[in-house]
Amino acid sequence: MENKIRIAGYIDDSIVDGPGIRFTIFTQGCLHHCFKCHNPETWPMDKGSLVDIDILIEKIKKNPLLQGVTLSGGDPLYQIKPCLELVKKIKEFDNNLNIIIYTGFVFEDLEKRFSNEPELLELLKLSDYLIDGPYIDSLRDLTLLFRGSKNQRIIDLRKTFIENKVIEANFE
Repeated sequence: MENKIRIAGYIDDSIVDGPGIRFTIFTQGCLHHCFKCHNPETWPMDKGSLVDIDILIEKIKKNPLLQGVTLSGGDPLYQIKPCLELVKKIKEFDNNLNIIIYTGFVFEDLEKRFSNEPELLELLKLSDYLIDGPYIDSLRDLTLLFRGSKNQRIIDLRKTFIENKVIEANFE
């Protein structure tokens, strides 16, 4: 693998991108172009910085208070292979850190891609939660935890793969 990922930036200790203290990586590149997107600067696929994954791993290792890592964006699922490499390395040194992935794709559409994209399936099976669906401004709801619009779901990936149906998580 290339060992590099294109990112817009990161936050060492976020408390808004999932439960607990999190290391949040904003991947660069998104073709969803949601109306009133929170991070439109992450849309161009060729902007941001190409960063060595091991540098991000070292930064994650430095914070013993982290409870998880969040992949946001942009949309991390436009960079499946680098995200998979990153998540594998995170799990190698600390399997207790939970992984959240934000995506504008819905799980049911991703599921249709599993047979042709084994890396996508592997990435999701190594992750804990998927916050799926595009941001829809007309469904904006500021009372939702970790989501911007009512159509977005927090999917418990471990339970979903065990039960073979979408199981939503509730962090509230």
